[in-house]
Amino acid sequence: MTVTISRLYDSYSDGQRAVSDLEAAGVPHSDISIVANNSDNWYSTDKVDRDRDGVDDRAEGAGAGAGIGAGVGGAAGLLAGLGLLAIPGIGPVVAAGWLAATALGAAAGAATGGLIGALTEAGISKEDADTYAEGVRRGGTLVSARVPDADRARLDAILDRSAVNLQKRRSAWQQTGWNSYDASAAPFSAEEVRKERSLYGNR
Repeated sequence: MTVTISRLYDSYSDGQRAVSDLEAAGVPHSDISIVANNSDNWYSTDKVDRDRDGVDDRAEGAGAGAGIGAGVGGAAGLLAGLGLLAIPGIGPVVAAGWLAATALGAAAGAATGGLIGALTEAGISKEDADTYAEGVRRGGTLVSARVPDADRARLDAILDRSAVNLQKRRSAWQQTGWNSYDASAAPFSAEEVRKERSLYGNR
């Protein structure tokens, strides 16, 4: 049986490290996803078109749900397939993997928003999906992986290394009046993302 495990990280570098650690632990690129907020345009938008088809190779990799191989953007594995997307309620994100592709499909038909639809379809509870989506909206990075249930404890431990404590973060937001993710809300501006990241010692 396959299960989906997910973690929220305050910085892209922590999420990137988690992806690399999962790959090193034997999780196939096709079973890992990363979605990172890009409201402050930290990710380069320079086009990479090695196959000269007029489409950014990184976006193709994200849409196909897998990396496109080493060498693109100086990264290897899944991270080579990074592309720029827009998710309702979150705004611009940098993403790669199956969750990004599912979120794009869900965005067209899910009233609750593309990322929420993708996460709940993958078996994540609505409460946790709300918190993950809000975390990305506020500047975070989400890493998700489809793994065999027998390997879950070992791979959970890898993802836990630099992850946000989801319950504590949700509680902190609730103390400021937040209740749940709202796909119709305006995405955070670059300044709002910077302020949010500064609360948790982020980039």
